[in-house]
Amino acid sequence: MQHRIRLAALILAPALIAATFVPEPKAYVRDEVHSQINFLASSRLVDAQGFWSSWTANIMFDPDALDKSSVNINIDAKSVNTRVEMRDNDLRSKNFFYVDSFPTITFTSKIINKLAGQTADSIMSNTKLNITGDLTIRGITKSITVPSTLVFFDRKANRGRVKGKFIVMRKDYNVGFDPPMNPVANEVELTFDISFVPKR
Repeated sequence: MQHRIRLAALILAPALIAATFVPEPKAYVRDEVHSQINFLASSRLVDAQGFWSSWTANIMFDPDALDKSSVNINIDAKSVNTRVEMRDNDLRSKNFFYVDSFPTITFTSKIINKLAGQTADSIMSNTKLNITGDLTIRGITKSITVPSTLVFFDRKANRGRVKGKFIVMRKDYNVGFDPPMNPVANEVELTFDISFVPKR
């Protein structure tokens, strides 16, 4: 009798393990050569386009369970670059990002939702997502939802790309200075385009 019980346990064990095994999201980082974060700020005199040159992206990604995936972005605020040194120094000052006191801009996702009604091909081409999370600028944190697109994820190559665009109300984050002769719009457009590869 005990022999039969042991035999049954050995037969059932693999099935039980398979039934309880839940794959975990895998860790990815940005491909620095193929990733960027840009912004566009309109003012009376010019629409200033810029980017941050120093930042990291840590992504936990499960192509079969996007809701279990996550992204964490950390930007070195002083790496802001609009290709005009005087303007960049002003952006680093207390007038705007105040990088001496608030050196980092961060985004931490809380929820990633795939929009309903989509059919996916083998590489998940142009899958529409909403990424909701906490954006922190100048020490102020607010929840935002970023309309995003998973451009592709190639399981064989084990790499993918995600991009998105959203509007930030800069004065909500105390980035509120307006030069008297060149007032700046409150709405600032941010775009991100991240190719991601396995973390080594």
